Amino acid sequence: MKFLLGALFTVFVAIVSVFVVVTSGVVNVGADQEHSPMMFSFLETARNRSIANASKDIVVPDLEKVDISSGGADYKDMCAGCHLSPGVESTDFSEGLYPKPPNFTNAQVVDRYKTDAGAQQSFWAIKHGIMASGMPAWGASHDDDRMWAMVAFIRSLPELDEAQYTMLTTRLDDDMMDMSLNSDMMDMSEGGAGMQH
Repeated sequence: MKFLLGALFTVFVAIVSVFVVVTSGVVNVGADQEHSPMMFSFLETARNRSIANASKDIVVPDLEKVDISSGGADYKDMCAGCHLSPGVESTDFSEGLYPKPPNFTNAQVVDRYKTDAGAQQSFWAIKHGIMASGMPAWGASHDDDRMWAMVAFIRSLPELDEAQYTMLTTRLDDDMMDMSLNSDMMDMSEGGAGMQH
């Protein structure tokens, strides 16, 4: 009985101590200060295990058949500022975030996403975001097909050079399509006029 009371008292003191430390304001939450190695390892393990557990039942589509250009345009608009692009080693976002976002132009980083488990985890992180990391929950504004296209694009990103990246990430909106169509029609009419002379 004394042991049980001692254990309960120890737990109570630990909870009160944590509460006092947290509410005192002495914990530095600045993104320009690194966690201690033990705290960083604890948080990284908690994050990785949480994502692996939450994503384990996600069905991965055939990512070889997914149009990576649609994922590329979304990646450029929503992800490249933090996760970088070919030829870009850092941005204001990537430098200012802690922990640092993974660099998806690095093949060693992306290799872990080339398995089904990695694809599940990548999709889950894109859809749900990660608390207190700067990673938004894109599922609030994007459907699953668009997010799978981003996963497929991220898997191919380390193999792209700057020109390929630009081609695959250029979003053709209606105005651009209209300009292209009008330009083609003008070229055809000029070509036809030239043939009449």
